[in-house]
Amino acid sequence: MELYEFFKSVIDMDTAAVVICDLSHKIVYMNPAAAERYKKSGGYALVGSSLLDCHNKASNEKIEQVVEWFGKSPENNRVYTFYNPKENKDVYMIALRDGSGKLIGYYEKHEYRNRETMELYKMD
Repeated sequence: MELYEFFKSVIDMDTAAVVICDLSHKIVYMNPAAAERYKKSGGYALVGSSLLDCHNKASNEKIEQVVEWFGKSPENNRVYTFYNPKENKDVYMIALRDGSGKLIGYYEKHEYRNRETMELYKMD
């Protein structure tokens, strides 16, 4: 089995929405949680479209600024962008880099603050 399949599975099993974009802001991948979250906007049909079409002008300017900052140094990889009180989560933009450190894209990372309610090791 190729390592790619393991990485894809990590993203696909995440309960948080993951939308991966290239440097032209084209959506290149959505995990199942993202497809469900953005179902009203088209879900998986958004793959291949521009992320900028999904945001207002002010948000697009911020996205462009962050991507520009990512490109300035291989150490610029994470920016806190938003707190969503309704879902009690922090939102970040994360740089994606190839093996040599070259910027190849980005994604939005959601980190929920709510404590887990599932019982420990509950498997039935």
